[in-house]
Amino acid sequence: MRIRIVDAFTDRPFTGNPAGVLLLDAFPDDARMRDVAREVNHAETAFAHPLPAGGEADWALRWFTPAAEVALCGHATLATAHVLHSTGAHRGPVRFLTRSGVLVATPAEDGSVILDFPTAPLTEVAIPAGVAEALGAEPVTAYDTGPNVGDLLVELADEATVRALRPDHRALGAHSARGVIATARAAAPDAGHDFVSRCFFPNVGVDEDPVTGSAHTALAPYWSARLGRTALTGLQASQRPGRVRTELRGDRTLLAGSAVTVIEGELLA
Repeated sequence: MRIRIVDAFTDRPFTGNPAGVLLLDAFPDDARMRDVAREVNHAETAFAHPLPAGGEADWALRWFTPAAEVALCGHATLATAHVLHSTGAHRGPVRFLTRSGVLVATPAEDGSVILDFPTAPLTEVAIPAGVAEALGAEPVTAYDTGPNVGDLLVELADEATVRALRPDHRALGAHSARGVIATARAAAPDAGHDFVSRCFFPNVGVDEDPVTGSAHTALAPYWSARLGRTALTGLQASQRPGRVRTELRGDRTLLAGSAVTVIEGELLA
């Protein structure tokens, strides 16, 4: 069983968000996939296998954190598409059958991959009691991001506040299904990004995710409405930062980024 570690939403190794990728003939049982994901111990490990020709999708795809299976994952989808294209296992756009429907990953001329994901439905909510204390900063607004993403999205005062967060991860877990997305407008218009974010997902065993594609399906409509543009660039300001190019297309959001394979080996157990 071949296993690869791929850094996603980056064009340089040891940055962006690492994911495990396994291309299989069929899915093993869930306990086996959970064991492998715990051993890989990155935010997500992706498991994929080819589907019969002529159907609605080319590959079946599932994602596991070290603690749970998730319904939607951007960086591990990007990593899987990168492995398929770089190894010649699939050419051209690839359609993935997932728990969030069919997701399409299309290779771009510059070597990046464009993901076509469902746009997260945003619903403004009252700022929950205790969120400010758990984050260590006072939110300006708060939004529910719907069932596929499962986060509380909060805007903070400015980019510096987002970068300086040192949250109480356990306390954050009480406020949403997966975790909390903290975001703010870019501090400078020439910074190369339009907004910043950080993502904390204690309920799926990931205290801080480095670069989160699924979160950008909520960040894209949020910031597009405020900035008046459908095409934006987000910087996830973690210790392993990465940029996600977004384009809002109604109920779909395009996410674009690059990926780099850093480890390839054989799973012996």
